[in-house]
Amino acid sequence: MKLELHRIRISKLEFGSSTGVRNGVLTVNKDELEKFLLEDERLAGVSLDVAHPGESVRILPVKDAVEPRCKLSEGNEVFPGFIGDVDPVGEGKTLVLEGMAVLTTGRLVAPQEGIVDMSGPGAEYTPFSQTCNLVVVLEPSEEVKLHEAESVCRIAGLKAAHYLASRCKEAVLSQAVAADTVETFDAPALTEAMHAYPNLPKVAYIYMLQSQGLLHDTYVYGVDAKKILPTLISPTETMDGAIISGNCVSACDKNSTYVHQNNPVIKQLYARHGKELNFVGVIITNENVTLADKKRSSSYAVKLARMLGVEACVISEEGFGNPDADLVMNCWKAERAGIKTVLVTDEYAGRDGSSQSLADSCPEGNACVTAGNANMMITLPPMEKVIGDAPKADIIAGGFFGSLREDGSMEVEIQAILGATNELGFTRLGAYTI
Repeated sequence: MKLELHRIRISKLEFGSSTGVRNGVLTVNKDELEKFLLEDERLAGVSLDVAHPGESVRILPVKDAVEPRCKLSEGNEVFPGFIGDVDPVGEGKTLVLEGMAVLTTGRLVAPQEGIVDMSGPGAEYTPFSQTCNLVVVLEPSEEVKLHEAESVCRIAGLKAAHYLASRCKEAVLSQAVAADTVETFDAPALTEAMHAYPNLPKVAYIYMLQSQGLLHDTYVYGVDAKKILPTLISPTETMDGAIISGNCVSACDKNSTYVHQNNPVIKQLYARHGKELNFVGVIITNENVTLADKKRSSSYAVKLARMLGVEACVISEEGFGNPDADLVMNCWKAERAGIKTVLVTDEYAGRDGSSQSLADSCPEGNACVTAGNANMMITLPPMEKVIGDAPKADIIAGGFFGSLREDGSMEVEIQAILGATNELGFTRLGAYTI
C-alpha cells in the first residue's frame, strides 16, 4: 500500500464568499458550512470562529481536533465509516491542509475540559496553539442524550474537516494550486516486509486505543474499538483517518483525531526504517475494563507480534489509571516472549511529583518514555476573547474549588490543556540531558 500526502500549507484563515485556498490563505464560506452542518437535525446551533497563533484567545472545552483531508485519487474517501465507505483506505493520493485544525467545542459532558490558549503560558503546553484553528461551536438539541451528543459533535468535526479539503480539491487537480510538499509512505506486503533489511532488527508498534466505554471510545472504520480483537493495520490507513477519536477523557493525554492522523510514533518508525530498524507493522489493541478482557487483548496483541517475528516493539498508551494495567500487561507478556519493549506513557505523580506515577508496574518495564506529569500546576492568565463555553461553576477538570478567578484567570493542572502530555509524543514538552 502506497500513499502520497499532498500538503498545502495554511498560514491564515478568513471568512469570505467562497471556500478555497490561495497563497496559503484558506477562505471559508461561513454561512455555507454552518448550513451544511445544520443538516443534522440533532444540532440546534452551529457557529464558526477562527483563532491564530499568538492571539489573546482561549478556546474551551475542546472536544476534538481534526486535520482537513480528502482523497485526490479514486477509491474510498477519508474517515471510513463516517465520511467514506467502510472499504479500506491508505492508498493513492490524499490532500492535506497542513498547519490548521478544525476544533470542535461545546459543553458535552462534565467535568472534562480541553483548553487551548493561543498565547501566554498555556500555549506552551498545547500543539494546537501553533495551528490556525477553525473553531466549530456546537449546540446539540435538548432531546439529544449525552452519548448521542458526542456522536453528533464527532461527526460534525469530520464533516467540517472534509468539507474544507474537498473545496480545495479541484484547484489542486487542475494545477491552479500546487502542493507545497508531497510525502510518500509505502507499506509493502508482509511477505516482502518480513524479509527486507535482514541485518536490521524487526520492530512492530502496539498501538493502544482508549475503549473503556461511557464516552471513553475510539473508532476503527466506524467500529467501536472495545468490540475488536487486536489486529494488524497498515500505518498508511491511520493517515487517511481510519482511527477516529470518540472519547471525553482527560484533555492532556487524549489522542484527538488529528493526532491519530499524524501519529508521531509511526512517523519516527518510518524515518528509521531501513536505517536503524525494519518497521514491519502496526498492531492496534484496545484498553479494557475487566481482567478477562485485559488478558485476552494483551495475549492476542503479543501473539500477533510473535507471528510477525519481531525482536522489539513500541507500546503507546492512551489515558491513565485503569489503562496502566493494560500497558503493563502488554509489556511483560511481550518481554517474556523475547520481544524487547519501549513504553510511551505519561505520569500522574501528584502536584509535587512525589506520588507513584503509574497505577501498575512490572520489572520488565525498564525502558519507558514519559510525556510529563499531568498533575503539574499552571496559572492561565485571562484572555481578551473566549471561544466556546467558558466555565460557569467554580471548578473545572484539573482544577479545584477556587480555580476560577474573577479576572478570568484560572489555576489548573496541565491535564486540563489539550495535548499537554500526549502519550504518542504529540506534545510540546520535551527533555534533554546535560
